[in-house]
Amino acid sequence: MKQQIRVIIEKALIEAKKTNGWPTSSADKPDFNDIEIVIDYPKSEQFGDYTSNIAMVLAKKLGKNPMEIAEQIAKNCHPVRQVADSGSTLQEDTGEKKPKMLKQVQHDMCNAFEKIEVAQPGYLNFFLSKKYLQDLIVKIDAEKSAFGNSKLGNNIKVNNEFISANPTGPLTVGNGRGGFFGDCLSRVLRKAGFEVTSEYYVNDAGGQVVKLGHSVLKDDQAAYVGDYIDELSKKYASVGDVFEAGKISAKEILENIIKKTVSEKMHIDFDVWMSEQYLYDDGFDQRAIEMLKKKGLTYEQEGAIWLKTSQFGDDKDRVLIKSDGKNAYIAGDCGYMLNKIERGFGRIIVGLGADHHGYVSRLSAVAKALGFSGEFKISISQLVQIMKDGKEVRMSKRAGNAVYMDELIDEIGHDVARFFFLMYSPDTHMNFDLELAKEHSSKNPVFYVQYAHARIASILEKAKSNIQNTTDNIQNAKLELLTHESELSLLKELNKFPALIEEVASDYAVNKLPHYAIRLADKFHSFYGACKVIDEQNPQLSSARLSLIKATKIVLAETLSLIGVYAPEKM
Repeated sequence: MKQQIRVIIEKALIEAKKTNGWPTSSADKPDFNDIEIVIDYPKSEQFGDYTSNIAMVLAKKLGKNPMEIAEQIAKNCHPVRQVADSGSTLQEDTGEKKPKMLKQVQHDMCNAFEKIEVAQPGYLNFFLSKKYLQDLIVKIDAEKSAFGNSKLGNNIKVNNEFISANPTGPLTVGNGRGGFFGDCLSRVLRKAGFEVTSEYYVNDAGGQVVKLGHSVLKDDQAAYVGDYIDELSKKYASVGDVFEAGKISAKEILENIIKKTVSEKMHIDFDVWMSEQYLYDDGFDQRAIEMLKKKGLTYEQEGAIWLKTSQFGDDKDRVLIKSDGKNAYIAGDCGYMLNKIERGFGRIIVGLGADHHGYVSRLSAVAKALGFSGEFKISISQLVQIMKDGKEVRMSKRAGNAVYMDELIDEIGHDVARFFFLMYSPDTHMNFDLELAKEHSSKNPVFYVQYAHARIASILEKAKSNIQNTTDNIQNAKLELLTHESELSLLKELNKFPALIEEVASDYAVNKLPHYAIRLADKFHSFYGACKVIDEQNPQLSSARLSLIKATKIVLAETLSLIGVYAPEKM
């Protein structure tokens, strides 16, 4: 709908420029094509369902009153408009049923609006028509879980790499935060029409494996502690060789600890578990180095080979091959990036932990140096503190300082953990409220949302025995009876879902999903409190309202599915 409103405004601007002689281009007054038309949701429904400040933006360019510009745009958007600041209604007598400046598709879209208001200091406010909102129920019922599906992705191949914690110990809550974010993002991107590969990069070669080996052998270079290390030491200390002990232990940690947590506790299914050792054995590191050399992007200094990452936005050049002839860590990054490029991904997303800020510029530089021309995005998951009674909690049963993800999920449940983590943007520090997470009441946002879904399911089940054929044939329901303020407000929230999918697929702000679920639950609970759903004395209205909550159940279930949380039929 937002994009369709932009088209309507664009067409109206073209006509307004012709009618009013507004300049199309000049040195100080650029062409309107250079101006972004922003469509937002108003802060309050009294100001409409969509709003744009385009008139105020243009006023600065044209040196005119924004109200005058807004009125000219509104005049060419719709044959009928209302001016909110004066309260008057103006009828544009064009002599035609539909304005000339809009094509048929825009004519149809104009029928979606009850009115377009101009409000001080120059806002254009669009109000959806009741019929458009009522017809939405039929669309949702027909499309079911496919409602909100988009072709935005156009089957573009996306590699979404996330978690990728070293196989040297259990996953921490920091790892878990990035895991839930990445999994939710993959779900949304698939719904938006992208072809997504969810991938875990296994760092099973290099220094961390050696550190693990020392830890298992319990020598003076041991770096990791905990009961899992004690168990591994009992099994593999006799191996003797540091690297071999580390390699065997890393494999066991990956298979018996990390993968079990990811699958059984976090409910994440990865399409690919990419091994660093595989990439090294298959020569991707060396091939990437040779490619960079041929491009003239390397140079020798102090016996080392350097990569010119500063040419691609990095703060400095990076050592590619150390003076001892061994590949530096960034060589592995180059090999992995080359592997992704050769697999044909048009978009690459990398989720990193809070201690990896320095990797953002260098990985971006590596992608550009190797010729990746698609979209490259790095997401950093900030630190998490588990809080109770205002104090940080160390709830681990294992030795060490970390709070492990499997233990947190055992304590509060998967749905609560996932929902809570996803409520916050990953780039913000998070205080995880353990007391609230344990609440089995409406105070807990995930239970509040799940209860809304369960209540709808209960009402629909009850209706089967009370009112015949109320929910099976929405086509015959008299949806025009849905005119109550709370009914329309609920419909307006349902209408936002398709736009939300495209927004999240574009800006990766998956935290919008749980907040949308909460708002939708709010709207439903308000509707339920204001409107009697099952009324045997008024079966037609009951049928319409049951159709409305059935549509709400579909959208709420799909939202929870994208978040990765269960939508219960009973609670």
